[in-house]
Amino acid sequence: MALVSVERKAGTAVITYANPPLGTMTAQGSVDILAAFETCVADDAVRVVVLTGGLPGIFIRHYDVGELSGLSDTINQPPQQPSGGPPPRAGGAFGAFVDLLASAPKPVIAAINGLCMGGGFEISLACDLRIAALDAAAIGLPETRAGIFPGGGGTQRLPRVIGEARALEMILLGKVVNGAKAAELGLVHEAVADPLARALEIAAELETRGADGLAYAKRLTRAALDRPLSEGLADERRSFVEILKTASAREGLRAARPPSAIQDL
Repeated sequence: MALVSVERKAGTAVITYANPPLGTMTAQGSVDILAAFETCVADDAVRVVVLTGGLPGIFIRHYDVGELSGLSDTINQPPQQPSGGPPPRAGGAFGAFVDLLASAPKPVIAAINGLCMGGGFEISLACDLRIAALDAAAIGLPETRAGIFPGGGGTQRLPRVIGEARALEMILLGKVVNGAKAAELGLVHEAVADPLARALEIAAELETRGADGLAYAKRLTRAALDRPLSEGLADERRSFVEILKTASAREGLRAARPPSAIQDL
């Protein structure tokens, strides 16, 4: 069984990850899902990407603990004769995938259909929108329970989502919550009975928006907290001139010219 599958629904690509029986992320799974996502990003016909889990009640349970334990053993082996080759890139395919989720010019929605912890939750944090199942059993970052900490972006992205104080509480205590509580805390945007259906509903709406406008909006908003306000405003103003040059902006603005359309904005 393939770890990753991709299904097209109009302008939306649904990437499904399934690694039975546990639904954990692995090194091979990271390579496969990165390749699938890169293909979607490169395809102009794909306007929105939705990520979901292929096992009942599991989005991505967490990163495979056995693989992490093996990595720990390897790192702690006595030094060997230097090979002269470059050191492995930190994070590998998993890190590259998570970073690309955040930087890709297309909206990415996580349809969290169940268990979503550790590396699975870090993947969702890199997505633009998170829709969880109301009955999702556990969402969060429990890594400190295993003597480690979130190393796939969790310590950096979670404070940006829920603030430093709440993030410290969740990360230090290794807290996980159900879908309903995740929505209450702001970990996810919504908690619903059918997260994939809701994600596809949002994706269909996003497909009607200009791709260039969405790409600019995502890039500027993502960078907002990482630089001074004056720098961000200057970039926004330059980018606004650039967006006005695009065909999608011209078409969208022409369609919005009638007064009734403008009022609807």
